[in-house]
Amino acid sequence: MRHVLVTGGAGFIGSRLCETLLERGDRVTALDNLSAGHLPAVDDLRMVDRFVLLRHDVTEPFIVSDYVDAVVHMATPNGLAAIQRRPIDTLRANSAGTINALEVAKRHGARFVLVSTGDVYGDPLEHPQRETYRGNVDPGGPLSPYTEGKRFAEAAVAAYLSQYGLNVGVVRPANIYGPGMSSTHPGVVANFIAKAMLGQTLTLQGGGTQTRTFCYVDDFVAGLVAMLDSPVIGPINLSSSEEVSIRELAELIVKAVGTSAIEVTAGRDQESARRCLDITRAHELLGWEPQVSLSEGIERTVAWARTTYIG
Repeated sequence: MRHVLVTGGAGFIGSRLCETLLERGDRVTALDNLSAGHLPAVDDLRMVDRFVLLRHDVTEPFIVSDYVDAVVHMATPNGLAAIQRRPIDTLRANSAGTINALEVAKRHGARFVLVSTGDVYGDPLEHPQRETYRGNVDPGGPLSPYTEGKRFAEAAVAAYLSQYGLNVGVVRPANIYGPGMSSTHPGVVANFIAKAMLGQTLTLQGGGTQTRTFCYVDDFVAGLVAMLDSPVIGPINLSSSEEVSIRELAELIVKAVGTSAIEVTAGRDQESARRCLDITRAHELLGWEPQVSLSEGIERTVAWARTTYIG
């Protein structure tokens, strides 16, 4: 039995990771300040005696008294609206928060895995994006508190490896979705599903020609656990290789829900035109690849949302 600390453990991805770790017999401490609320899944987790929810702001130093075998750090505001509303909090979570989490890992000699983001590639000039690509990012753009914060976090991980020899790893996910998202989740999938189920128009910025990859939450968590259990440093892209336009995504959701319409509007400033993460390294080093196609994942998510959003 291992003891794993998960910062941001009350969020969508964090709670699913905690559930997976508990299912395999680990002890889990989820650290979260609940500034974005918490999901019903967390209440279910608290019924398990091997789970502890520690309400604390990761930007403030903290100590975990029980021995910790591993730390997964993902605590941060997320989504354009939250980032623009709380830019300083976003920067602090990814700077001071990362240092605080690294200090806990150093104190216990624990494996440390940072959940970074594919957004570190910015508006990429390389396609698809390999982990060696250094990105094309505007440090003053609307998402910069998040993207630059994550870039700092990766630099901090590298520094703790270099100076202290800490056992570290970095993953870069892209657009995680699936059952368990709240209807107000900042991701485009949750937004489109919630609107479609209400019969509202799905608004496509810039015609919806931008492309992205989307990763089903269970696939991502499987990759994250594989990274946790490995000695791999990374960074490692964890995503799907199934590149689709935002219009194609909207059409999949409209078909699955069976209602709604699509409207085209002007593009958002600094919207990345194409992004598709190369996952070759994840396959070679972790033996990981996504199992759930986008169409199947959307169908599963819509079926879950029918019982939750309007149930």
